[in-house]
Amino acid sequence: MRSVCGRAALVLMAGILFVIALSAASQAATCKPTGSDTLGPFYKPNAPVRSSVGTGYVLRGTVRSSKDCAAVPGAVIEFWLAGPGGEYDDAHRATVVVDALGSYRFESTVPKPYYGRPPHIHLRVSAKGFKTLVTQHYPDAGKTEAGFDIVLVPVQ
Repeated sequence: MRSVCGRAALVLMAGILFVIALSAASQAATCKPTGSDTLGPFYKPNAPVRSSVGTGYVLRGTVRSSKDCAAVPGAVIEFWLAGPGGEYDDAHRATVVVDALGSYRFESTVPKPYYGRPPHIHLRVSAKGFKTLVTQHYPDAGKTEAGFDIVLVPVQ
């Protein structure tokens, strides 16, 4: 009796592990690349390496590969946004290098609208072996933080 119950438990456990592995493979296969957006006229390369250009809004996320949803450690994210007065300046530019898990955190002032544009933060994301992505994050009104995962496309 014990061996039958033991075998049944083993078969059940193997089935559960199979479903978990299948689910993970399914999710990896559906890792959709982040859409691109306009670079805009205010991009300047070589922003200082720092994770904060003010306080009031926190953006965090993970950089992943569209091939298998694996983290992309060492990816470089350049951020720039208009300051509280609606002007772009060096005080509101930063470069963040993602950690070993592909995670990043960036803090800024709360983005404001300007010249008819909605509040936004520009991002330029690059990593060895991947196409460079230029995109923008549009904060939800009244929020002081957001998650923004970035999915890069490998170079063929």
